[in-house]
Amino acid sequence: MIRTAGAFGLAAGATRAVYAGLRRRRDERWERKNHAGRTVDLYAGPATAVGAVLGALPASAGRRERAAVAVAGLVAGACGAYDDVNGDHRRGFRAHLGALRQGEVTSGAVKLLGIGAAGLVAGALLKERPVDRVLAGVVIAGTAHLVNLVDVRPGRAVLTVLAVGVPGLARGRLAAAPMGAAAAVAADDLGERTMLGDAGAHALGAVLGTAIAAAGGRAGLAAHAAGLVAVAAYGNTVSRLAGSPG
Repeated sequence: MIRTAGAFGLAAGATRAVYAGLRRRRDERWERKNHAGRTVDLYAGPATAVGAVLGALPASAGRRERAAVAVAGLVAGACGAYDDVNGDHRRGFRAHLGALRQGEVTSGAVKLLGIGAAGLVAGALLKERPVDRVLAGVVIAGTAHLVNLVDVRPGRAVLTVLAVGVPGLARGRLAAAPMGAAAAVAADDLGERTMLGDAGAHALGAVLGTAIAAAGGRAGLAAHAAGLVAVAAYGNTVSRLAGSPG
């Protein structure tokens, strides 16, 4: 329990420190209009990415788990940040894969391929058997995608991370790190002063997915993977439901 609280506190503290530092160096490239037309910054994204990874490292069970957290969280955050700064209007796997077939590498394709590859590498670090490695990779990349899908209104993504993370605490302390990072920016996100953007949503989801994969056996991984594939298949519906009032 003490180490779980420590992971939560370290992630929250690191997130707040990075967020405060970034806000002192304002950059128009990291500002957006939100759903209500208000100008908000995207600094919660890199801040939560750094905080979640830093908080998870001491909570990890050994070098391989630490390496998995670092690969999944940092690559997901970097790919998301690239999309935040260079993203285009196209949405959905089909649009980005179609552009890739025509020789155009979109920011969405960078996310899809980069986060997918990072998930598989992290899964290989966590598990021994090939099937388990693939399932873990799907869970990690799929959870990153899930959190990004629901990040369509203030607070939706951070609350999803907190809700999904709570059951994971019963099986390991790793989930405390993304929860701490999400909690650290929850008030600013809900207050429409910042947003996670792709960097924060993907990084938080990837570290949370790593926590789920690390604690799960084959049956649990298969169930999570199946659910996340279904979420990806109906991504537009998931985003629409997440964006509805309530």
